[in-house]
Amino acid sequence: MAAVAKKPAADVKQYNFSWTGKDKTGKVIKGESRAAGESAVAANLRRQGIQVQSIKKVRTGGGKKITDKDITIFTRQLAVMMKAGVPLLQAFDIVGRGHSNPSVGKLLLDIKTDVETGSSLGAAFRKYPRYFDNLFCNLVAAGESAGILDSLLDRLATYKEKILAIKGKIKSALFYPISIVVVALVVTAVIMIFVIPVFKDLFKSFGADLPGPTLVVMAISDWFIGNWWWLFPGGAAGIWFFFYTWRRSVTMQRIIDRLILRVPVFGEVIRKASIARWCRTLSTMFAAGVPLVESLDSVAGAAGNFVYYDATKKIQAEVSSGTGLTVSMGNASVFPSMVLQMVAIGEESGALDAMLSKVADFYEQEVDEAVDSLSSLMEPMIMVVLGGLIGGIVVAMYLPIFKMGQAI
Repeated sequence: MAAVAKKPAADVKQYNFSWTGKDKTGKVIKGESRAAGESAVAANLRRQGIQVQSIKKVRTGGGKKITDKDITIFTRQLAVMMKAGVPLLQAFDIVGRGHSNPSVGKLLLDIKTDVETGSSLGAAFRKYPRYFDNLFCNLVAAGESAGILDSLLDRLATYKEKILAIKGKIKSALFYPISIVVVALVVTAVIMIFVIPVFKDLFKSFGADLPGPTLVVMAISDWFIGNWWWLFPGGAAGIWFFFYTWRRSVTMQRIIDRLILRVPVFGEVIRKASIARWCRTLSTMFAAGVPLVESLDSVAGAAGNFVYYDATKKIQAEVSSGTGLTVSMGNASVFPSMVLQMVAIGEESGALDAMLSKVADFYEQEVDEAVDSLSSLMEPMIMVVLGGLIGGIVVAMYLPIFKMGQAI
């Protein structure tokens, strides 16, 4: 008979355990491990030459969602500790215990357990692609193989900090106008549903003909009152469906990304941010010694826009067939001439990573200035729109009162 297949080890439920023990010198040490049971923890500690004193199961509560900012802070902390000579496993212990988000602590403890059981750090990170992308894992693996993990972690932390700053700038540029538009829609709906009917009842008692603007506003109010029961749920459902489809449909993402780049003013900011991320990512990968074709694979996903993703895949195919990087980028038709000239100089001088870094610095500065000027430009425009909308409603409703005053 065929033997019954055993349950894979990866499917065995594991728990967190805190332990206390003594090392070979007799020093009392403490730590945490993740395993299927206390016996597995004890066996692992004995293999490390630790005399076990106590092992306790740790109750873990639910934590918040792990964000890009959490991963960026962890990368910087790990880089600092590695530079200071702190052993890798101890560094994971320190960062994991001290983190305010229990979810991050659990993630780091799981990675530490993988490393303790013989996995490389790069392979341990690859088990969590939701938090560590190919670029992160490739750089860590390159640092391990070359013996310069501390240096590459520092470079990776700097890269993630700059990318996080660009994302923050883009979000701040979009948040203000969107929030104002939402507030304006809510205020308009309240006026149409609750305020205009009061004026309508008042005007009925006048028994006089009403001006055209007043009749239009009252008609819109009647429509709001008659349709609000499906308008608001329908609008909320439409927004939810849009974002749901956007996140899960690659075709939808491609369409939206193309449209975003064509939006006046905002599209240019997104384009500059995408170029900055593209150049920063390729510079970081190339400086770490990752081959160009392999680097482009990580760059495609880090660009943040499907237009540049598709262009990068096309560039990667041409480079792998022997075409120069500058020529391939020119064929993609998504990069300004200044970027192409800087890349050409970098290829000729053998300093491609430095040139790409300078291009990234330039476009990051461009994004900063564009966001600042956009914010100052949007304020008066929003005031004009809001003033025209609310002011128009107010004037339309007071026109009959003004006419009555003139008649009297």
